[in-house]
Amino acid sequence: MDKNQVIRNEDVSRVLIGVPEGHKHLRIYLELKNTCTLIFQEATVAKILRAYTTIKTHPNVQARELKMKTITAEQPKKDYATHQLLETPKKDEEIEKEISEFLRKAEAYRNRDRSPSSHVTSL
Repeated sequence: MDKNQVIRNEDVSRVLIGVPEGHKHLRIYLELKNTCTLIFQEATVAKILRAYTTIKTHPNVQARELKMKTITAEQPKKDYATHQLLETPKKDEEIEKEISEFLRKAEAYRNRDRSPSSHVTSL
């Protein structure tokens, strides 16, 4: 099975956003029509949204890569997670090329499933 999947609006059944009982931070629950569900922590979504906002509003920024980094015990600020999504120095062009390749693979996989030969059953 291909791990790359393009999530379109029509693939989403519903989204729940709120603070669960016993928690301090938001969670985003994304339910897809294929019964797959994803639950995002607030810090993950916040970092993605900051990168998104930068790309959409900065005239010279076209892409960003975020990677998980474990912060050592001496480094974290109070109430901050030890696992942080941080920007990498990767060039915008490299990121865009990588995204394009992932998208091509996902579309090829999806189109393969739609081809008539993939739906042939033996009798």
